Amino acid sequence: MRRVHKPSIAPICGWSILARFVRKGGIPRKLAVWGPLRPLGKRMLSLATLLTTIAVVSACRLDMQVQPRVNPLAKSDFFPDQRSARPPVEGTVARGQLHEDAYFYTGKIGNTPGDYMPFPVTREVLDRGRERYNIFCAPCHSRIGDGNGFVPSRGFARKPPSYHIPRLQKAPVGYFYDVITEGFGIMPDYSSQIPPRDRWNIVAYVRALQLSQNATRADVPAGQSVPSVPPKFSEPGNGATLPVLAPAVRSGSEEQDEPKEKPEKEEAK
Repeated sequence: MRRVHKPSIAPICGWSILARFVRKGGIPRKLAVWGPLRPLGKRMLSLATLLTTIAVVSACRLDMQVQPRVNPLAKSDFFPDQRSARPPVEGTVARGQLHEDAYFYTGKIGNTPGDYMPFPVTREVLDRGRERYNIFCAPCHSRIGDGNGFVPSRGFARKPPSYHIPRLQKAPVGYFYDVITEGFGIMPDYSSQIPPRDRWNIVAYVRALQLSQNATRADVPAGQSVPSVPPKFSEPGNGATLPVLAPAVRSGSEEQDEPKEKPEKEEAK
């Protein structure tokens, strides 16, 4: 007789029994099939717990850019005046803004311009003042201070006054400092461009310009002679260009006064 092989239904029956157990009482804990996988499951559970903890802790980080804040000039219900921006404490002084020497920063004694320099005037002070003057003042006032600078020569309606008029020759030095700081007329203030020390340097150089254009031999101290005759210019300059010195012309008397070189004596043979 020919034997007919029938498929085994044991595995199918096993799965059906397992499914019935799951439906009724959950996954059986004591099945032999879960024994080898139990350590691996514990490790996976521990790893998942660790990753979850790291994610939660990192999400709780609060950086400065995301901290609770109030927008500038926004409304705030915390203060009675409902202003979020609070005024500084009375008497607060910003760093670098402690102006103890009032004359140095205002050029005034009370409300009157002073007439003395707050520090000694040296050659370095005048050199620095000339440099700053040529940058900020010469475009309008010219390099010699007569008001014929580059800007007025190009059609500017209001020509600045000359420093050499009697009114400004008699003006105290604190007046020039105050004009640089606060401005005057259509002239803007230069307090943001020129620091206080450089303003005084410019004032000292303006006084030197006034003396250079109006000095006489009577202004020379006793016992001190004028070192040289005033220079002659072929082109005086217009404020935008420097003056050009005229070539020196030697007079006949100067040539006669020069000592003549004596011929060298012949060496004795």
